[in-house]
Formats: sequence, C-alpha cells, structure tokens
Amino acid sequence: MSTSEIRTVLERQLLLQLGDRLKRLRKTQRVGTVEMAARAGITRNTLRAVEAGDPAPSIGTYLRVMSVLGVSGELALLAGDTMQPTLAGSAAARSRRAAPVVEVRISADQAKHQLQDLQSLALHEEAVRLVKANPALVQQAQDTVRRWIATGDSRSASLWREWQAILGAGSWRKALGRTRHAQQLRQASPLVTILPEEARQRILQQVSNLKKGVVIGGAPSTPQNEEPAPVEERP
Repeated sequence: MSTSEIRTVLERQLLLQLGDRLKRLRKTQRVGTVEMAARAGITRNTLRAVEAGDPAPSIGTYLRVMSVLGVSGELALLAGDTMQPTLAGSAAARSRRAAPVVEVRISADQAKHQLQDLQSLALHEEAVRLVKANPALVQQAQDTVRRWIATGDSRSASLWREWQAILGAGSWRKALGRTRHAQQLRQASPLVTILPEEARQRILQQVSNLKKGVVIGGAPSTPQNEEPAPVEERP
C-alpha cells in the first residue's frame, strides 16, 4: 500500500512516535519538564504538546527539543545532501552496482491500544477540520449531545455536558490531547456524528492499512531509458 493512500493517519502516527521518543529521552536523561522547557526556550504547555506528538508546534520547536536532547543530528541528515539521490552522470550514477535500499516499516502498537486511539484521534481531527470550514455543523453536534443528555446513559452525562461547553467555545484541543480525560471525551463524543460516511470510511481504511504495516522507501524504479539487468537463469 502506497504511503500517499494513508498519508493523514501515517503522518499522525509518525508525530505520535516522535513525541513518545522525545519524552522517553527526556526521562532517560532525568530532565524534568520545567528544566527541559527552560533549556529549549519554550513553555511547559508547548513541551507537553511536543511530547504528545501534536502537529501544532512548529518544526523549529521540535528541533529545539531535539537539540537539547542531543538528537538534532538526525534532522540534519534529512536536511543535508547525505540522503539525496546521486547526480546524473556521476561515477556513482554510472555504477552497475545496485544502489542500497532503505526501507522503514511503520505500524501502531495494537497491544497498547495505540491503533484504536490513533483512529479516534484521526476521526476527531477530521471532524474539527470540517467544523472550522462549516461552523453550521456545530449546531448539528449540539443537537445530538442534547438528545443524548435527555435520553442516554446518565453515567456519560458529565462528559456530554463538557462537550456542550467545548462545542460552544470551540475549545477543540481539550478533546485532541493524549491524556486519559481527552480519551474519555472522544469515547463520548458527538463530534464524529457530523462526519460524512465517505470521510469516516477513508480514515478507517487508512487505519486498517497501518495495522498491516506501511513500508516507506524501497527500490527505485528503473529509468525509462535503461533496460533492467538480465536475470541469471539456473537449470
């Protein structure tokens, strides 16, 4: 499955994994959040967003945190020429040896419910995107949550009332975090009811593809003016 077909969920998963890794590195180095934020020149809330794999912080903010943790060199590899294709006409390009192939397999850890939470997060982020483009959808979600409060399970009433406040204020970030409470809000969410079925199925399919594992990279295609190397046949 090509990465272009699951781009939204794949990119989100990569950010989540990056945030988790930066958080683990900070704890391994025994640096507290106050000290870490001060050394990176950011607020603790911004640091929490970075460690949660939030797409809102800029790449510069992520780089500051990576620099403090001593892993900014990894981004330098990506930004430099080291990973660029060989130049046409160069000795490397004329070599008959096969170019090295690097493949990275991306998947979510099902044992830790990461896949389920990733799906919930992706559905809500798409719903928020639609609501921002069409504020009239907020009223549709408000009508749903009022109906749930009137006729639904009373154990979820407090979460639904909180959703009324979220919908009224547009405070979407409360439900887009990785905290336990944010997860509970998403489980009791009226917001995903405004998603068109096509958008819902697209995200569910992306998550299903990620469950199987997505390979990034691989062997380059053969240039049109170059014949593939002959395959040696053995009796």
